[in-house]
Amino acid sequence: MTSTLIQYETATVAALLTAGAQHLATTQAAGDPEATPKLDAELLLAHALNTGRAGLRAHPERIPAADTAARFFDFLERRAAGEPVAYILGRKGFWTVELAVSPAVLVPRPETELLVERALALHPGAEARVADLGTGSGAIALALASEKPGWQVVATDLSAEALAVARANAAALGLTRVAMLQGDWLGCLRGTFHLLVSNPPYVAAEDPALRRPELMREPQLALVAADGGLAALRSIIRAAPDHLEPGGWLLLEHGATQSAAVAGALVARGFAQVRSHRDLAGRERMTEGQWPTHR
Repeated sequence: MTSTLIQYETATVAALLTAGAQHLATTQAAGDPEATPKLDAELLLAHALNTGRAGLRAHPERIPAADTAARFFDFLERRAAGEPVAYILGRKGFWTVELAVSPAVLVPRPETELLVERALALHPGAEARVADLGTGSGAIALALASEKPGWQVVATDLSAEALAVARANAAALGLTRVAMLQGDWLGCLRGTFHLLVSNPPYVAAEDPALRRPELMREPQLALVAADGGLAALRSIIRAAPDHLEPGGWLLLEHGATQSAAVAGALVARGFAQVRSHRDLAGRERMTEGQWPTHR
């Protein structure tokens, strides 16, 4: 975009936003329901200016310095090449917390907040033992810890790089009481818990969605699972009862077409009160089950 940069190096904020949104609109797949060129341009220009989106709207006539415009267009090129906006910004909001993110972790997504919502609804008490399996950036664990200071929260992940991101986020948020353990799902846990929550990999290796440039940049270990995307979910369901208090709950995020398979696996393992919940788009994206009080 060198010629564009020269053309717009003395442009206003409003002109830069228009040019940026137009450029992204021409590079993102036509009809992609997740494409948000205008929003992306706003976030990237605000980042270049070290301000918020409100600051852009408050001063659309402002003419940024040429080096700021250059930084903005560099961000646009990275976005046009498929790099997620969150990786460019180095951060992503989730629930009520701001998280640092990197290519070592999945970008936290709004649908995962449903796990947090359900965990808080199922165990409203001030005290609980909770484990977040495959924590990534720490999103679920830290959201729960921020809401429930009295909860004992443990977060596990197989990736040392992901745990480093989660630990940094915990420190930045002052939530250092959250224990971070390296291990495969429940393998590193000791004792029993009132709640087990997880957003494991659930995308099948042959799913064409994996060819989207954004998903190609995210860690495949956290996205892709064998057995049509169900391997990790089934592994967690098999092992969960050994780490659940009687009456405790297992909450799992999954793909929009996997609720029946996940619910069936929970029932077959002996869980009760099995039910699925829809995200804001109306898709069944998480299923929960309660380990019975008496067996």
